[in-house]
Amino acid sequence: MRLILLGPPGAGKGTQAQRLVERHGIVQLSTGDMLRAAVKAGTEVGLKAKAVMDAGQLVSDEIVVGVVADRIDQPDCARGFILDGFPRTVPQAEALDRMLAGKGLKLDAVIELKVDEEALVARMENRVKETIAAGGVPRADDNPDAFRKRLAEYREKTAPLSSYYAAAGELKTTDGMRSIDEVTEAIDAILKGTVG
Repeated sequence: MRLILLGPPGAGKGTQAQRLVERHGIVQLSTGDMLRAAVKAGTEVGLKAKAVMDAGQLVSDEIVVGVVADRIDQPDCARGFILDGFPRTVPQAEALDRMLAGKGLKLDAVIELKVDEEALVARMENRVKETIAAGGVPRADDNPDAFRKRLAEYREKTAPLSSYYAAAGELKTTDGMRSIDEVTEAIDAILKGTVG
């Protein structure tokens, strides 16, 4: 089972990914974690990534795809994986498709959690209030202005992936505003229809 979860920040992708990992015995692959692991392991692509990061530059799509390609060859990915934080742009999605095709693989599903952005902002504000009321310290990026910037960046760079995967016939959507359990059930229903 090879999946991508799409949706803006705060849509619940991380929560649903963890549930999929537990239910299906697949691996959640975060590009940030994979890059750090490749650098630490000193792989060929990891050394390229380290040189770019040490120079204070952003790692190219080519390097990120190389890291993903190396990672999905690992034995723990044999049952499948969920890509987290990748692809973020249409060129990355195109590069991912080429890389998977080169390995004789394809995605089983791309699932988008559709959400109301203003409701997400309200949810985030509520979470901050609850954290403070409980004596905790909210995350630095948990403020309405920073959150709206992240949403705008998502709309500009990542939202076009919906059209890309829809055109390929791979996109499935579900209402991400429902309860966590209802979203999980909807994702399971989608997977039963797409994964043999």
